[in-house]
Amino acid sequence: MFIGIDVHKRYSQIAVLDKNGEIVEEVRVENANLDDFAQRYAGSKAALEATSNYYHIHDTLSEYLDVTVANPGELKLISDSDKKTDRVDAKQLARMVRLGSVPESYVPTDEVRQARALVRGRQKLVENRTEYANKIHGLLSDHGITREVKPLSVEGREFLAELSLPAPWDALLESYLELIQVLTEQIESLEAEIEERAGSLKETQLLMTIPGVSYFTALTIYAELGEINRFDRAKEVVSYVGLNPIIRESGDSRFEGSISKRGSGRVRWLLVQASYTAVHTCEDEYLSRFYNRLARKKNSKTAIVATARKLLVSMYHMLDREEVYDPPGVSA
Repeated sequence: MFIGIDVHKRYSQIAVLDKNGEIVEEVRVENANLDDFAQRYAGSKAALEATSNYYHIHDTLSEYLDVTVANPGELKLISDSDKKTDRVDAKQLARMVRLGSVPESYVPTDEVRQARALVRGRQKLVENRTEYANKIHGLLSDHGITREVKPLSVEGREFLAELSLPAPWDALLESYLELIQVLTEQIESLEAEIEERAGSLKETQLLMTIPGVSYFTALTIYAELGEINRFDRAKEVVSYVGLNPIIRESGDSRFEGSISKRGSGRVRWLLVQASYTAVHTCEDEYLSRFYNRLARKKNSKTAIVATARKLLVSMYHMLDREEVYDPPGVSA
């Protein structure tokens, strides 16, 4: 049988086709009961779309079914459908399974999932803390306080703790400061776990031999790329991260525009920051030589993005060959 599964938060809409493409069953199943359904069709091929909660569902179904996770960005048959419903989506997926045309998405290993949970969890906490810091800036501005204060610094919080505001803004300020303190403690606790995790993995240990690459950057790169052997060449990794230039061709003309910016913006930002550190702080000979040559021809922004791309290519080869950072023409 060929099974298409349209996954939602609490339930899944399922379509089952036979080898002739005829509908055998259409049913809505609570996600908690998917294992019972999978047992009935054990050995069949199935596909589900990569959604926010697909890990658990994939693992549950994989005990009985040959499951492919579909890349949502490439599901043209579904996204371009004039009539888009749960039943239509499930049937389209089932038809794609039968035709062997499901655009497959990467399913991370448990180790990669754990790394992703750590770095993404820290990122969310940092974003929440920044939100409360911005609320404090708003309070100060509303009361005509123009002094530059950094609520995330110890000195800034000490100044704010002594600040006298009228009610109810005094209570709000106190609440925001308490939340920032709690979030800071949680972030520090996660950072300790991230550092320990980065130190235990061979992939992140290799990445940390690069000047300017911290344990957090290394674990984030590892978590977002996943198993390096799923990429056949460096160009695929560059495209996956979105550092590849958009190329337009017309007749005999060929123009390279800005980068595609597909994939994780966080990874691109970290690669750029690591490149800045390598060039301007660590004075890494390999990357500095490349950056300076390009900066003279173009501009610093273009040069640092290109340097980040070169750094990513180096990371790919290091992970692929299981080698420490030792660029050509430079004594590591």
